[in-house]
Amino acid sequence: MKYHTLRLAALAGSLLLTTACEKDFLDQVNPNQPTTESFWATEADAVKGINASYSGLQQLGTYRRWLHFAFDLRSDDSFSQSPWGELADFTRFTQANYDFEVSQNIWRDHYRAIWRTNQVLANVPGIQMNEGLKKRILAEARFLRALYYYNLVILYGRVPLALTPSDPANLPPQATEAQVWEQIIADLQAAKPDLDASYGGGNDTGRATKGAATTLLGKAYMQNRQWALASAQFTEVIGSGRYQLTSNYTDNFRHTTENNAESIFEVQFSDAKLGGNDGDDATSSEGGQRSQFWGVPGAGFVDGEVRPWVVNEFLQEATTTGRRDPRLSATVFYNRRQFSTGLPVDGDTLVYGTGFQNRFKGNARDLSRVYWRKYQTDYYRNFENFDSPINHRVMRYADVLLLQAEALNEQGQTSAAIPFINQVRSRAGLAPLQEGNFNQGSLSTQIMHERVTELTGEGQRFFDLKRWGLLDDQANIDQLKARDTDFNSFQVSRSRLLPIPQTEVDLAGYEQNSGW
Repeated sequence: MKYHTLRLAALAGSLLLTTACEKDFLDQVNPNQPTTESFWATEADAVKGINASYSGLQQLGTYRRWLHFAFDLRSDDSFSQSPWGELADFTRFTQANYDFEVSQNIWRDHYRAIWRTNQVLANVPGIQMNEGLKKRILAEARFLRALYYYNLVILYGRVPLALTPSDPANLPPQATEAQVWEQIIADLQAAKPDLDASYGGGNDTGRATKGAATTLLGKAYMQNRQWALASAQFTEVIGSGRYQLTSNYTDNFRHTTENNAESIFEVQFSDAKLGGNDGDDATSSEGGQRSQFWGVPGAGFVDGEVRPWVVNEFLQEATTTGRRDPRLSATVFYNRRQFSTGLPVDGDTLVYGTGFQNRFKGNARDLSRVYWRKYQTDYYRNFENFDSPINHRVMRYADVLLLQAEALNEQGQTSAAIPFINQVRSRAGLAPLQEGNFNQGSLSTQIMHERVTELTGEGQRFFDLKRWGLLDDQANIDQLKARDTDFNSFQVSRSRLLPIPQTEVDLAGYEQNSGW
């Protein structure tokens, strides 16, 4: 689905929470564009409105660029040595400028998207149109609003909770984290019944499905450690029969195999508008930018790298044929001879068609680094750019299987959890876990390992660290420091959340997060 943008005078350039200069801009009415009062009249308008809500997924502050820095590079499996000092500091929990561009973009683009979903929810009910389509559009808006708040509450905690179209004179109240989670859950519960189980493709490809809402609801319950409620949602997804693991792990990170049987929800990207601007209009680019920012030397900016302990996690056990876990080479570019474990080296790692050793020959520093391969475009070209056509998989079935195992194990159902883990291990060619070898505690540790080898670099790790309580006390932070020195700067009293942009605090009177 192409995320066509809804062009309203009040929407163009609009933020939910706006500075004074932006307010002046909004006060200038363009007579050639429809207003919010005149726009919402037809079924076609309703479709344009929900499509504009999806376009929020493609912005710099969401899945196109900066969310990957906020979720992946601030976790213990990844880090940044970017020459842009403020960017590197952002990933190291030492953000000095609370209005730093990355955080401002994340805040702005999420609230802009929320504003659009609120427009849909406020105006579509009054349109005379097909009732089935109306219900589905409203459900899509609730799903998207829940997803945007899901990201915001993890990153910022006590965020403003806007549930109606807002303007600078009517700012929404700052909510507690519990209140935000309650709204996320309520939106998803309301969305589930009216979403389609699947779509026929074409312009509907990428729309939220019942399975997507059910999965996100389960994940919301997981973050609140409501294990039984989460498990019930995952049982629905698994029992639907609509999803299965792809036979090839790499199918989940290539543009040639997107929207596949394992995908539950993904952001649609395209390179059809190469070189377009970074805005949100008809001339804007539609490609992802993670691969450019995290590409290896000579192909990208190398703003994101992998901690070496992640490689060792993959090398803990061999496949049933005595080889290295195939997901390792699908996840990272690394010097195979640097990580000697007794397992076959399987030749040199190809990096954009050139062997790792030859590509970085004579450069000891680059030879010792580990780079992301997941979501890079090396499988079909030898360079990166700002328009990757690879869709970002926000939720996929392997994650559901591992979360179901975790939810069951947390309820003491350890034996029932193991078969779900084994489905994921089987695709990687690993031997099945044996039920008699695990108790609840040891299986919990095993699940932590399995989530690294299956999901690292996919924006899930920061959620895991929070859910497991590893960011809540100094003893756990000390363990994280041992494998990620960025956590030397982590302060339990403040670093689990980003600072709310200072502009928002000053203009709206919101309370800054603790410790900032």
